[in-house]
Amino acid sequence: MAVAPSLISAIRVMYPLLAGAAIAGSIADIEHVVLFMQENRAFDHYFGTMAGVRGFSDPNVQINSGKPVWQQDVNSALTTSTSYLLPWYLNYQGGDFLEATQCMVAGDNGWQDNHAALNGGLNDHWATNNTPWSWGHYRRSDIPVQFGIADGWTVGDMYQESIISSTNPNRVAWASGSINVPGSPQNQSEGGYPYIDNNETPGCEAGGFNCYPLSWKTAAEHYQDANVSWNVFQDADNFDDNPLAWFKQFQDALPGSQLSNKGMVGSSLDDFYAKAANGTLPAVSYIIGPAELSEHPPYSPRDGAWLQKKVVDAVTQGKGYAETALIISYDETGGWGDHVVPYHSPSGTAGEWIQDPYDEVGYTYSGPGFRLPFYIVSPWTRGGAVFTEHTDHNSQIMFVEEWLAAKGKIVTTDEMVPWRREHMSSLVNAFDFASPDYSIPSLPDAPAPHTDASRNYDGASYCESQHKDTRPLVPYDSQIDAKNVSSLSEQGFKEMRGALTEGRYIVFEMGGYALTNPGKPAGVFTATKETSQHESIVQRWVVHNLIDGGNTFTISSARDGRYIGSHTGLVDNETGAETYTVGFAAGKGYSLQKENGKYVTIDENGAVQIAGDATYFKGYSVTYASKGI
Repeated sequence: MAVAPSLISAIRVMYPLLAGAAIAGSIADIEHVVLFMQENRAFDHYFGTMAGVRGFSDPNVQINSGKPVWQQDVNSALTTSTSYLLPWYLNYQGGDFLEATQCMVAGDNGWQDNHAALNGGLNDHWATNNTPWSWGHYRRSDIPVQFGIADGWTVGDMYQESIISSTNPNRVAWASGSINVPGSPQNQSEGGYPYIDNNETPGCEAGGFNCYPLSWKTAAEHYQDANVSWNVFQDADNFDDNPLAWFKQFQDALPGSQLSNKGMVGSSLDDFYAKAANGTLPAVSYIIGPAELSEHPPYSPRDGAWLQKKVVDAVTQGKGYAETALIISYDETGGWGDHVVPYHSPSGTAGEWIQDPYDEVGYTYSGPGFRLPFYIVSPWTRGGAVFTEHTDHNSQIMFVEEWLAAKGKIVTTDEMVPWRREHMSSLVNAFDFASPDYSIPSLPDAPAPHTDASRNYDGASYCESQHKDTRPLVPYDSQIDAKNVSSLSEQGFKEMRGALTEGRYIVFEMGGYALTNPGKPAGVFTATKETSQHESIVQRWVVHNLIDGGNTFTISSARDGRYIGSHTGLVDNETGAETYTVGFAAGKGYSLQKENGKYVTIDENGAVQIAGDATYFKGYSVTYASKGI
């Protein structure tokens, strides 16, 4: 969306030094990065129904022995009426459950139960090895603010927890880039290895792991060394969620020192709102919310939405919005399931693979793990796009590094595991710095959290006191059609940003035309006029990754399953499919390069051509139920 000239003029008046840089278009236009992490929700659980993302309409869903991963194993201890459990809407019973499930708990978020649910990569034991409630999901009506923020700016649908485990390891990765798996840049004297659970008792567990306190260097210390301003914003109740407080150097910091003042004591959330309002936030802000507003079950998503809206409003209505990027993430899944098998490193990768010290799951990767809700609020991410790159908590550190480098400050978190640095995104491709959009979407209302007589938040206990049952009955006997999981999805589209990944129907458009499968007997693909909602099935394509995490794909048509073959041909099966290298350039879109090095393009007359130079398509991730033409 283009910026209105009147708005540009207003920005130049308000920010005479900043606006010129902002219009020029560069990551260096950012002056403030806000890192805000919530608790314990999974992507499918929150956003599986959202249109235009990798959710319940995933055309690349994993198949295990002929059975899609949607069909989770059950056993006789759970039910004898069915052999599988499909994704199910938590509030299908209506009535009191519309309120009660706000304070329900699903499963366990620890190392053992999440690895057990993963089941060696089959990802089909969420019901049996976690709980059947783990496979439940919300809809937009249950979490309208979270949907509103994600739809208003840019949502990431391939953002993964860093560790297949609980809060502390994931927040440690967020703060430092590592949990010290053997082979990591740290050594055993820097806190013992690895840190895979929520231990905060001094010393190590038997076997020499989960040692506490930690002692390797954090990203915040690197910022301090480089004279980059930073601060933790938290209240007295911070749910013990500040990961810097788990490091010895912060615990030992003298009162009045920078590490103590900024990292341990920090500033209040009210201080954050005030600084955001007057444009005086530090370069890097960490926001740690209170327990009742954290969204950690049984704490309500609705109460967390109130906090999120407060933070978003403070940033977007403050004097510094034109130069601020607010990154909102969650630390781990909280025992909620997700259908995408985690993208991870090859067996034996240093700093990534570990012999399970609990002796439950053998030799395994520590992470990245399951997908989490994730969105970025800024003028450069406005407009409802979906960011498709593989990302995890390390990505936030790398984004700050790349941003600071553009400002002339080289800051490197050396503690980060090399594989993460090489294979996780830096988030930069989520931004379109050439086309900032300073408009602010209208977000749904967020009711204020319930408080007790002392004005303390008590939403969870109040909710539990009002509802005898917070867990609905598992609908084993009234499930949706197993062949129609996509019926759970909303209808619509999102423009794509970032390196291409699987899991979506895609429309490729250029110059008013879209790549099209004209149907049989035609043996070639063509181009036809684009549609306003990108809804035509003849223009929908599915990509199939040759190597997970790579940029080479075969491409099939949603209309009849035929694949793109040599030149502009369409073939009946994957055997004759041509391999395409798909590139992405921020602000331009996607290039489709053939095996001979040439590129697919569409000329001004709407004819498909094969050219020597790269041209770029806009890509739209679309979700539509229609099977017709």
